[in-house]
Amino acid sequence: MNIHFGFSYIGLIFLLMLIIPNIIWSKNKPKNYDKYVKKENKILLIFERIGEMLVTCTSLIFSDFNINKISNWSSILLIAFILMILYEIYWIRYFKSSKTMRDMYISLLGIPVAGATLPIIAFLLLGIYGKNVFLITSTIILGIGHIGIHLNHKKELT
Repeated sequence: MNIHFGFSYIGLIFLLMLIIPNIIWSKNKPKNYDKYVKKENKILLIFERIGEMLVTCTSLIFSDFNINKISNWSSILLIAFILMILYEIYWIRYFKSSKTMRDMYISLLGIPVAGATLPIIAFLLLGIYGKNVFLITSTIILGIGHIGIHLNHKKELT
């Protein structure tokens, strides 16, 4: 394991791609969203909150995610970035919709709960690209909570 402390501009870009739509979403929540939040599993919520903090910190404090040279290994970073672009497309589609819970949980390219799944897979790939066990572990913790919560919300819709 070869971990390098230092600022990650790639981590910052990924975080901005994650946070900006969520700030906009906070003013455009789906109808009746609070009804679903009240029923959230508290254990999953703990995983989500801890994971959010860990992913934010680890994305920024390790320079392992920055581009040093272009190689076959860079394809992992490219795939991660494409997933984040799909995440932005997911949000554009949501913001143009009627903003219902169904709109929020409709799949994108067959990916279930795309708003939760796409960034988790992207950050997991970012951790793999940087060979950084801390981001990989942090993303798994976040994924358990975040995807779990949103799968439960989607289940309540049916």
